[in-house]
Amino acid sequence: MNTPLNWVLAVGVSYLIGSIPTAYLFGKFLKGIDIRKFGSGNVGATNAFRVLGKGPGTLVLLIDILKGILPTALAADIFSLNEIWQRVLLGLVAVAGHNWTIFLQFKGGKGIATGLGVLVGLCLKIAILRPVVAGTLFAWGVVFLSTGFVSLASLVAATVLPVLMALTGQSLALTVLGIVLCVFVIFRHRPNIKRLVAGQEHRVKIFSSSK
Repeated sequence: MNTPLNWVLAVGVSYLIGSIPTAYLFGKFLKGIDIRKFGSGNVGATNAFRVLGKGPGTLVLLIDILKGILPTALAADIFSLNEIWQRVLLGLVAVAGHNWTIFLQFKGGKGIATGLGVLVGLCLKIAILRPVVAGTLFAWGVVFLSTGFVSLASLVAATVLPVLMALTGQSLALTVLGIVLCVFVIFRHRPNIKRLVAGQEHRVKIFSSSK
C-alpha cells in the first residue's frame, strides 16, 4: 500500500544503503588509512583497487553494486512500491547516497558501480531492459580494454545508456533514469575529463600483480 510513511521509509532506507562508504570502511579496517588521502582520493571501487589491491577492490565493487540492487529489487517490494517509476526513484536515491554520502560530509564516489547495481536490480524485474544493460556493459568493456581508462569507459557507457534506452523503446521512467544517470556520471567525472583532455589521466594496469 502506497502511503506517505512507506515513501519516507523507502527513500530513507535507499539513501542510507547508498550512503555506506564501502571503500572508506575497507581502507580503515584493512589498512588503518583514510582512502581519501591516497590514490585519486575517491571513495569508489577504482581507487580501492589502486590503493587496497585487487581482492579488497573486488569486494568494494561488489558491495557498491549491491547498494544499487537492494533498493530497486528488494526495498521497493518491502514497502509496496512496485511501479517502474517508483523503483527508478529509489534507485536514483541510492546513487545520490553513494555520490553524496551523509557519512562523509556529503562527499562520496562517482556512482558507477551503484548505478550499475540499480540497472541490475531493475533487470531482475524488467526483462526488456536486459539488452540495454548488456549493450552498456559491452561499450564500457570495449573502451576500457582498448584504452585502460576507467573514467573514459564510464563516460562512454553513461552516454550510450540513454541512447539505447530510447532506441529500444523503453518506458519514459527508464529513459529518464538513463538520462539522469548519464548526467550524474558526467558531473562527477569533471576532474577526470579535464585530465583526459590534458593527457594526464591515469590508466589502469589490467594485468598488473596484486598488492
